[in-house]
Amino acid sequence: MWDDLVARYAWADADELVVYTFSVISGMAEDEVIRAFGGDPAVSRAMTFDEAADEQASHLYEDYALLRVVTVDKHVIAIEWGYRGSIPEIARRASVNGGEFFSVQQTVNGHSQVIHAFDGRVDGMFDPADLEDAPWVDPVPEIPSWATGVAFHLGALGAESLVLMEHVMGVPVDPALMGAPLRTVVLASPDALFGDLEAAWLP
Repeated sequence: MWDDLVARYAWADADELVVYTFSVISGMAEDEVIRAFGGDPAVSRAMTFDEAADEQASHLYEDYALLRVVTVDKHVIAIEWGYRGSIPEIARRASVNGGEFFSVQQTVNGHSQVIHAFDGRVDGMFDPADLEDAPWVDPVPEIPSWATGVAFHLGALGAESLVLMEHVMGVPVDPALMGAPLRTVVLASPDALFGDLEAAWLP
């Protein structure tokens, strides 16, 4: 079953898809999620993933970020060609009042991250590659209870992370969302969004 799900998410490790953050949030409506990420829900437009990526790339040397959101089965899925969903303070803000947050990130330099928060508190954040190397690492990375028993493998970290997210959050990420024109907003810079930027990155 696990292997079948990993195969279904193989697109997340494709060579052409090198930068992304997928976040799944429960307990908040789209407008609330947008505000938690630092966007204005009153100003949005429809964009595909490639359109958002191209627009951000045209602002390469600026702090310019776009967030795409869609509601699926009472969850909000947020998709970025960027990193805001990997910031612990975003996870805290998007999971307050009994909510839940999970994100999966892949960066251009091959770094990966998963993070989970419940009711405004981060209860796990790690690089799946560290768990793949765990038998040879000292000290052994701490594994959150919600990731116990999951084996990660280089070359499939994106797919395996998304399967874990689906398992925890109960909603799949459909690859069709990449090409669909979703509600898209511009995000405030982290400097403007957080009073203490350093603390925002601390789990």
